[in-house]
Amino acid sequence: MNGFQAPKIEYFTVSPILIVLGVAVLGVLIEAFVPRARRYVVQVVLAMAGLIAAIVTSVMVFSRLNPGSDSPKGGSIVAEGALAVDGPALFCWLLLLVLALLAVMLFAERRLEGGVTSFAGQAAALPGTEAERQASTQGLEHTEVFPLMMFAVSGMLMFPAANDMLTMFVALEVLSLPLYLLCGLARRRRLLSQEAAMKYFLLGAFSSGFFVYGIALVYGYAGSMGFAQIAEAVSGQTGSDGLLLGGIALMAVGLLFKIGAVPFHSWTPDVYQGAPTAVTAFMAASTKVAAFGALLRLFYVAFGANRNEWLPMMWIVAILTMVVGSVLALTQTDVKRLLAYSSIAHAGFILTGFLGIRSLAEVPGGSLTGVSGVLFYLTTYALTTMAAFALVTVVRDSAGETTALARWQGLGKESPLVAGTFAFLLLAMAGIPLTSGFTGKWAVFAAAQSAGAWPVVIVAVLASAVAAYFYVKVIVLMFFSEPVGEGPSVTSPSILTGSVIVIGTAATLVLGVVPGALIDLLGRVGVFIR
Repeated sequence: MNGFQAPKIEYFTVSPILIVLGVAVLGVLIEAFVPRARRYVVQVVLAMAGLIAAIVTSVMVFSRLNPGSDSPKGGSIVAEGALAVDGPALFCWLLLLVLALLAVMLFAERRLEGGVTSFAGQAAALPGTEAERQASTQGLEHTEVFPLMMFAVSGMLMFPAANDMLTMFVALEVLSLPLYLLCGLARRRRLLSQEAAMKYFLLGAFSSGFFVYGIALVYGYAGSMGFAQIAEAVSGQTGSDGLLLGGIALMAVGLLFKIGAVPFHSWTPDVYQGAPTAVTAFMAASTKVAAFGALLRLFYVAFGANRNEWLPMMWIVAILTMVVGSVLALTQTDVKRLLAYSSIAHAGFILTGFLGIRSLAEVPGGSLTGVSGVLFYLTTYALTTMAAFALVTVVRDSAGETTALARWQGLGKESPLVAGTFAFLLLAMAGIPLTSGFTGKWAVFAAAQSAGAWPVVIVAVLASAVAAYFYVKVIVLMFFSEPVGEGPSVTSPSILTGSVIVIGTAATLVLGVVPGALIDLLGRVGVFIR
């Protein structure tokens, strides 16, 4: 009888995930044992301290990457082959943890709602009932949102580092389930928020169903869940092409749901509009980073040898996503819905960089590749988006946060600083030079063009021109239109939301003016191991 051998876990290497999970569990215990009056402070401090600790340990793990001059690959396969901690995964970890820290600041904002957070006081109370009014009168607030967010972050960290299909599916569920709850917890416009939560849940259910069915087909083809074994089976063509192509298509559908690509985007604008704005910011930035990290690893590592078969599908999806997102944004009358369609268009632009795939090794020595281009674009997009949604929270009327574009008319006269900052962020999303958006688009367009996807690049340039029109339209509305009625009102946020705006805006400027250091870093470490 063979003795039991305990699995080997490289605890320091995976410590960022363990820290975030530990903080999430502690947050649940705090809800059980700490008096209600003290929970807010304890939860905010714990979440921020945990994320800072995870950032520090991620930097320490990142510093251990030692790519040589001949082989840029660094990192290791850990947790009995379940996770691949390499350059792209660690960069996604750092970016996700920074975004999560900014999201905690938005979640913790109290000043804008008169001393309470923007989350419902009692989620179980039906909208408009006496129970809800009592919860609001008593100033109750859901501090459970902080451990829920930390659980979602732990799944996001696992997602781009997953090295087998089962781990990737578990990560998908761990990151998704808390977000369904968070979407339905808005203090104001509760019915719209609950509708958003239900729609996001249905989207997630479809996503998971397609993904699991795809896993089954790929497993039937390769006989293994591991990406390295799948890659060997694909290279050797050991199974039925029908199983492989069907599995690739279904797994791609599951991931394309998460990034909001067309035609899997249908309810994404509804979810963005109905969810609390802090949650919308967190989802728009962090979920896209995690999903694209997973998409890159799955197609680079597991299905790279089958590139010629699935690449036409991605060409079509990228073109549809850019065109539909840009065109439908032209007709929007709500700021959050406009940013939602903008997010869909940006998903198409990022997919353009995804088409720069050539091989697992790509180009060593610090040059720009499809992986590094996509990671750079994700960085610029995520930080700009966080700042933009943070600004949305400060424009208000007597009913609270106002997102109707008609209420934003004349904002430049009411608050030139807020309107000017928002205009700068919109110009960055449009890809105007000297902003991070321009550099990001150049990175992904250059990678796609070098791989021969020049038709997609042409469509991307045209879609960028269409997108620039609706961004400029909002700027004209803020500065050159007369206010309707009493006009918009801007409330001064606390230092928390203010810090998110400053950090996101500063990053948008710096990465547009001096992007070289980050591009060089990504060129050196942006290669997957297997």
